[in-house]
Amino acid sequence: MPKPLHLIVACAENRVIGRDGQLPWHIPEDTQHFHAATAGQIVVLGRVCFETWPRVALDGRRPIVITRNTLLAGDVVRMASSLDQALAIAASLPGEIMICGGERIYAETLALAETTGRAVILHLTVIHAEVAGDRFMPEWRHLAWRETSRRESADEKFRYTFLTLER
Repeated sequence: MPKPLHLIVACAENRVIGRDGQLPWHIPEDTQHFHAATAGQIVVLGRVCFETWPRVALDGRRPIVITRNTLLAGDVVRMASSLDQALAIAASLPGEIMICGGERIYAETLALAETTGRAVILHLTVIHAEVAGDRFMPEWRHLAWRETSRRESADEKFRYTFLTLER
């Protein structure tokens, strides 16, 4: 049986996840949550996410970047030309498979899970605000999820909820 796919993402109520290649908010608690959840794990991400995450190879993470630009490859970073290839590489490595974005990678992962029935765990931080952006989390609410954890929190700018959903 293949390893479950863990999607980890923060999104606004209107599903925004990014703007101009960056996160459209600064929420230290969510950043800490993200780094803690991905530490020591396999992280699958697109090129833009890779280029904007300087800590990707720290804390024992094993990054697999989905790109056609093989010049990015290094001693720690593995390259894949597709999600299927990235998941094949990930299957040979120890640890959980954390899907870290962006928009297209999330969409392909959710579509793969729907068509194959592969287990998916969605680690979702919902920011309770409408935020302007140009990258979106694909719609996930229509899928049959089972909520396994929920924690409410807030900072001086936002209220947000940490959710774990499984299917």
